[in-house]
Order: sequence, then C-alpha cells, then structure tokens
Amino acid sequence: MICALGSAVCFGTASVLQAVAARATAPGTGSGSGVDPRLLLRVLGQWRYLLGLALDGCGFLLELVALRSLPIYAVGAALAASLAVTAVVAVPLLRVRLSRAEWAAVLVVCGGLGLLGLASGAEGKATGSTALRFGTLAVALAILAWGAVAGRLPGRARAVALGLGAGFGFGVVEVAVRLVPDLSPASLLSNPATYALLIGGGAAFLLLTSALQRGSVTAATAGMVIGETLGPALVGVVWLGDRTRAGLAPLGITGFALAVLGALALARFGEAPEEAGVVEEPEGPWAPEEPGAAGPSDMTAGATAEEPATTGLRRGRQHP
Repeated sequence: MICALGSAVCFGTASVLQAVAARATAPGTGSGSGVDPRLLLRVLGQWRYLLGLALDGCGFLLELVALRSLPIYAVGAALAASLAVTAVVAVPLLRVRLSRAEWAAVLVVCGGLGLLGLASGAEGKATGSTALRFGTLAVALAILAWGAVAGRLPGRARAVALGLGAGFGFGVVEVAVRLVPDLSPASLLSNPATYALLIGGGAAFLLLTSALQRGSVTAATAGMVIGETLGPALVGVVWLGDRTRAGLAPLGITGFALAVLGALALARFGEAPEEAGVVEEPEGPWAPEEPGAAGPSDMTAGATAEEPATTGLRRGRQHP
C-alpha cells in the first residue's frame, strides 16, 4: 500500500509542479489554432517541469510495484487519490483556495484509503486465463473505436465519454500488468496482455488529451476516475482472485467507495490550475460555474468551464 500511496503523491505533486513551470514559461506566438508546438521545448528549460517529469517516472514505477503486490481495487483507489494530493499541493504553490466541501472531500479520500488499507488482503494468486488475456486486448482495441465515436458527441457528453474511455484504457493497463507474470522477452512477445497494455495506455493518453482539449476538465476527469477504478476492481475480484482480509469485506467496500467518491468531488483538479489566485468558494464540489466567470487569464482551477486549461501533466497523461 505504501507504493500505491507513494505513486499517488508523485503523480499529484508532479501535476502542480508542471503547472507552475508552464505558467512561468513565455506563451509564444503559437499558431492559428492557438497551439504552440514549441512550448514543450521551452518548459523543458524549467527545473520544476523536469522535477515533475521525474516524479511521474517514479510514480509509474511505484504503480507497477503496487500492482504486482496489491489487489487492483486498492491500487486503483489510491491512484484516484492523486487528485487529493494535487488539490492540497496547489494551495501553497498556486495559492488556490479550497472550499470547505473540497477540504471535506480530501478528508473523505484519506479516510477511505485508511479503511481500504486495513481491509485489503494480498493480491490474488490467479494469473488469468488465455481467454482473459485476449479479452483484455479486445477491450483495448474497442477503446480506440469508442474514442472515434465519443469524439463526435457534443459538449459535456463528449468530455465524459472520452474521459470514461481514457479511464477504461488506464484500467486495461492495471489489469494487463497482472496478466504478465513472466517478464522474459519471449513470454512478453507471445502474451496478448503485453499488446493490451501498450494499446490501452496509448489509447487512454489520446482520449484524455482530446477530452481536456475540447471539453470540461471536471467532466473528463470524473469519467476517467469511474472508468479506471470500477472496471479493473471487478476484474480483479471476479477473475484474478483479489480479496479483502477475512471478515473485512464490508470495510473494504466502504473504503473503496469513499475514496472514489472523494476523488470525484475533486475532479476539477484533474488538470492542475493554470493561473495562481483566489478561487471563489463554490457551494459544493459540483457547483456549476457561472457563464463568463472564467476568462483567458482567470482559469484558476479548471473548474467546470467548457474551455479547459492545457497545462499540467497528471500521471504522465497530459501534454503541456
């Protein structure tokens, strides 16, 4: 569990560091589409951005270790908790003010993870059948088709659908890691789960990036959290033998639900705030944003605005 929590801390902190670096980088002239392809080269000169990339790398390695020793449901819930880390770290570094409801959500996430840590058993001993490996590969390919369809949906529905697809893609990665028991080159090349991992991860990155470019950060992140926690957890329990400690299943279910619900309440931190400043306290974590409340220089926290920020890199998933 320490590795899973360490991974969440790395991902959540990296997101804020990269947002700070991107904000401190000259925007440049860009192109007619408003996208500056040279931005990446400029932010690579920022030590905070490089530190964020290093933390992303450490987070990914810790995630792999956690997936090899913990039930998938525990790792998935811990990774969703990186949103709580981002929210807390954004307070001193970006001078973002959390609402009372958001501080409560942070506490809910921590409490849920605490319960989950107490209830989680060791990972299931099953390595998965051949049918499950091919099924995981089929799901990874289906996610690509899902993205093509979801990208044609209007507004918020598109962001939710693309975020959900991205979550399923990251879920495929979580499951595929458990379906690769042998890391020898010959075994890797002959295992369908290896290709599922690569395709699922790549598809998830593309879908989430598209969702954040063309829709609400909050809606996209909420879809992603649901997709990357519920599906993989079910696969782990049903097909890979993941269980809680004896007699603690209700405690584990409660902890999992609290961690996921708390992460959903912090979904606006799916991409770290672009501008420092004071955020108006909403009435709740899902409070809608008034039209015109966020201008080009006022995207303080991504909130629910339909024009998302484009800085930050959560879990190595987003571009600067």
